[in-house]
Amino acid sequence: MKIAFIASYPPRECGIGTFTRNLYHSLTDKKGEGGPSNTGFVVAMNDIEEDYDYPEEVKFEIAQEQQGDYIEAAKFINISGADICVLEHEYGIYGGQNGVYILPLLHRLEIPLIVTLHTVLKSPSYNEKAILTEICKMAEKVIVMSNKAVEFLTEIYEIPAEKIEIIEHGVPDLQFNQVATKKEFKLENKKVLLTFGFISRNKGIETVIKALPTVVEKYPETIYIILGKTHPAVLRHSGEEYRIYLLRLIKNLKLEKHVLFLNEFINQKELFKYLFASDIYITPYLNEAQITSGTLSYAVGAGAAVISTPYWHAEELLSEGRGRLFDFNDSAGLSSILMELLDKPQEMLRLRKKAYDYGREITWPNIGERYHETMETILSDHIARPVKKEALFDPQLLPPFALDHIKRMTDDTGIIQHAKFGIPNLKEGYCLDDNARALLMVLMAFKQKKHPLALALSPIYLSYIHYMQNKDGTFRNFLSFSRNFLDEV
Repeated sequence: MKIAFIASYPPRECGIGTFTRNLYHSLTDKKGEGGPSNTGFVVAMNDIEEDYDYPEEVKFEIAQEQQGDYIEAAKFINISGADICVLEHEYGIYGGQNGVYILPLLHRLEIPLIVTLHTVLKSPSYNEKAILTEICKMAEKVIVMSNKAVEFLTEIYEIPAEKIEIIEHGVPDLQFNQVATKKEFKLENKKVLLTFGFISRNKGIETVIKALPTVVEKYPETIYIILGKTHPAVLRHSGEEYRIYLLRLIKNLKLEKHVLFLNEFINQKELFKYLFASDIYITPYLNEAQITSGTLSYAVGAGAAVISTPYWHAEELLSEGRGRLFDFNDSAGLSSILMELLDKPQEMLRLRKKAYDYGREITWPNIGERYHETMETILSDHIARPVKKEALFDPQLLPPFALDHIKRMTDDTGIIQHAKFGIPNLKEGYCLDDNARALLMVLMAFKQKKHPLALALSPIYLSYIHYMQNKDGTFRNFLSFSRNFLDEV
């Protein structure tokens, strides 16, 4: 079987990329004599202009905001000899509003499609719901990682239950000795608390920090390790604002000797060493809206004693005694559970064993086998995708993007309202809504194309909008070419 994967992929620092690499290898690495023999390749999503140094399994790259790349990728997959395609879906890794650019690619696929959903929203916007519903319609099978996701898909998105399958988030099959790993990291005499993953405000790390004073008063050997870089999207928009806030909080609570930041994106082997070295793993997320957590799955897979807030995935994964829950933003509740587990090592060991036993069931070799069985079922049923009619409109036939006409229609006041063919009709002057649309257009053009002229034009349109606003907040609309108001409001 030849499998095509569409997703982000390492070395891009992304949880879905790591997931895809693990799934790829669990399906394509040799399984031994008599085991399934698969081959495959990856179509990788790029979020930057520069290319990543991808491994050899990446055969095609899509620039996230370049619509033409998606069409070319569909053509590549269709002639590649692939038997089936696996799409890893998360709204943010595909281009356009809410990732809409992935739809033309999927519409053009001529092989069966499996979709793994990493996010299923309880209250989606109109666009988010429409896009996800369309993706699920085109898929032969929709894979999710929790029962809550099944509930949302059937009740909110109206996806038939028989199309949905639960396959848990896989975990690496890695084993380390706690005593040895603690010694390696010079943590032999420490009680180690750990949180790992990309750092952002919704992770709720301050909840743990605020819970520590009571704990360190009785157990001064306690150290809380926060392992992970600031999320790239957060870094682009807010810099290290959240990390600086946490550092100030640590200083105010005099916890400098008890909290350690490791600002790294480390490989899986090193990560599992830290998991095995930890005594307690904590996910203090701030709200319930997390349908899947790879970090939580890893912690359970490593047999950690896990404490978490009750977000959706945690409620399911930590049920049946595999972990403990505390309320959102409840530092006192967390502190109480930490003290209980540190006071009662046998209870901590019980949690670890429950988690470890379950973790053995969801190692990547086992998860890969379940994906393989699903693919075999789809292919054995000879499910044929309907032959698609030629599109009435092919975006690849569009001329190259250019702002020449926009530049010609714009002077130092704003964009002219109308044109005679390609010539500005100065007699018509300017209007508010055209300049508002022009502002949105150039901002979108700069976001997608990084066109310097788009950025240069934006202050002109913004200035026109500002000039047309009255003191009471209402707006005038029309302005003549001679700069006289043409309406009373």
